[in-house]
Amino acid sequence: MSAQTAAPPAQQSSSAELSHGQIMTILAGLMMGMFLAALDQTIVSTAIRTIGDDLHGLSAQAWVTTAYLITSTIATPLYGKLSDIFGRRGFYLFAIVIFVIGSLACSFANSMYMLAAFRAIQGIGAGGLMSLALAIIGDILPPRERAKYQGYFLAVFATSSVLGPVIGGFFAEQGHILGLTGWRWVFLINVPIGIVAFLVVARTLHLEHTRQDHRIDYWGAVALTVGLVPLLTVAEQGRTWGWGSGKSIACFAIGILGLIAFVLAEAKMKDEALIPLRIFRHRAVTVTVVASVIIGMAMFGAMMMLPLYMQIVHNASPMKSGLMMLPLVAGMMTASITAGQLTARTGRVREFPIIGTAIVTVGMFLLHTISADTPLWQVMVFMAIVGIGLGNCMQALTLIVQNAVSPREIGMATSSATFFRQIGGTVGVAIFLSMLFSTVGGNIKTNLTDEAKTPAFQQALKSGLADKELMKDEHAYGILQSLANPKSGGGALNNVSEDSSVIARLPKAVAHPFEAGFAQSMDHVFLLASGIALLGFITLLFLPKIELRKQSAMAAAAAQDKSNAELAADGGAARRADTVADGGVDAGSTPADETHDDVSDAVAAAIARVEARKHGEQVDHSVARHASHDE
Repeated sequence: MSAQTAAPPAQQSSSAELSHGQIMTILAGLMMGMFLAALDQTIVSTAIRTIGDDLHGLSAQAWVTTAYLITSTIATPLYGKLSDIFGRRGFYLFAIVIFVIGSLACSFANSMYMLAAFRAIQGIGAGGLMSLALAIIGDILPPRERAKYQGYFLAVFATSSVLGPVIGGFFAEQGHILGLTGWRWVFLINVPIGIVAFLVVARTLHLEHTRQDHRIDYWGAVALTVGLVPLLTVAEQGRTWGWGSGKSIACFAIGILGLIAFVLAEAKMKDEALIPLRIFRHRAVTVTVVASVIIGMAMFGAMMMLPLYMQIVHNASPMKSGLMMLPLVAGMMTASITAGQLTARTGRVREFPIIGTAIVTVGMFLLHTISADTPLWQVMVFMAIVGIGLGNCMQALTLIVQNAVSPREIGMATSSATFFRQIGGTVGVAIFLSMLFSTVGGNIKTNLTDEAKTPAFQQALKSGLADKELMKDEHAYGILQSLANPKSGGGALNNVSEDSSVIARLPKAVAHPFEAGFAQSMDHVFLLASGIALLGFITLLFLPKIELRKQSAMAAAAAQDKSNAELAADGGAARRADTVADGGVDAGSTPADETHDDVSDAVAAAIARVEARKHGEQVDHSVARHASHDE
């Protein structure tokens, strides 16, 4: 039996270099999948009120968002770990199929709770579309080259954040399209895109993978679910329930116990864990994870607050507010592509998230200075600054985590970075919305008190009460009546925060104190976001020096497999030779007195290589001859 075994074909092909055209073809399918998941995070938000009215369940609308959020967040680390063990291609195709099935089911839902259940199915698919796309790029490209291509993914993510409200608003405004209610196309549009993405990925993505024997961390997955479901639920519902209510306290208690159980399960599973705790021994990983949570809070907070500002203060429709986000998206795209190109040329990555968080801090502070009377162009400049900062951060943080772990764990690392960013975003949105709506009532009252005495306000109120067209608008006219007669109770004013669109239908002078109240509350939110971004900047200063690997994860894993195979073969040959020399019988060999003809020169050379590796010195031919003579 030969001591030298040829590398398996899978290992040989896995290290082959891909051309730019092949990479872009694979990217096309991956980006379509990521586009679906990113688009669905925002497309529903502008259509949800129309959907709730049509399905007679507006009070249950929050569960439609919560169900998707819970399943997508929990699924993210599961996809990462399982794809490291079994390979990514199958799981990515599975994620697309589940997402398409969920989307198709959503388009035929006939109640809000049925829609929430189908959105949960969608979320299971979405959890793999984002993290696995970035992990696959990590498999086929070395880190320096990866930086260039990951910029495209961030561009897709940013673009979908703008297109989501625009497309959602468009479909929500349509009565029927091809016999179906307009809002149903919000979900149905995913089906053809998903089918094309599936076909492209199935045809172009052929990753070689050597399956490793691992235990599945079932207890960790269960504990993570028990921990995250109540915490994500209370993050979405806590403002409605009340943060000190029995429901909220129960969710916090169960969630904390679940997370403690998760940490214990991960400690017990060690290397087999869903998220191995040992990765946090790497300072680069720990710093990046903390920064991902912080930046997720700032990023999703900005993406949530800015459309609200445009709609409430500048009277933009949901579609128009989406288009007004273009400066933020342009800043993210420009910065991410530029940072990727510079990383590819210089190999430097540490500086970009540090610079990015500093820019985000400045941009958020500038947004803190805006008011109801700030010109729109000025707001857009500030938005672009925030976008430039975020563009420098996102792909760099993913790249650092991928580079810090073993090539075989790149799926787990990528999904972990995505997971913690999503957690940060969820917490950030919960905090910012709670802060906004807890202060907006007081700010509106203060502004109403100040402006109600002005002649302009009084004249506008009098004209509004006499406007026959406005009389047909029960909600808007009710607000005018309550302002004219404050002693009547003013119940209509309490509904402004629930349906802010009514502000645009009021006379300008009457609407101004409402707009100013919202703007002041948002100023506080942006100031908090600026402080959070500053904390991220300080955190990232602790990043160690980063040296990017020169190989793709797939090539590095293949080289490692080949090296391990050679060492195993060499070690086996040496052990066999030692056994023969001692007069014993090696398994599969002939007795000692017949071995002279069977022990080949390859065995002697193997002994020489083992000795060379052991002692770190050059072994000459005399050693090999001496070994042969002894045998």
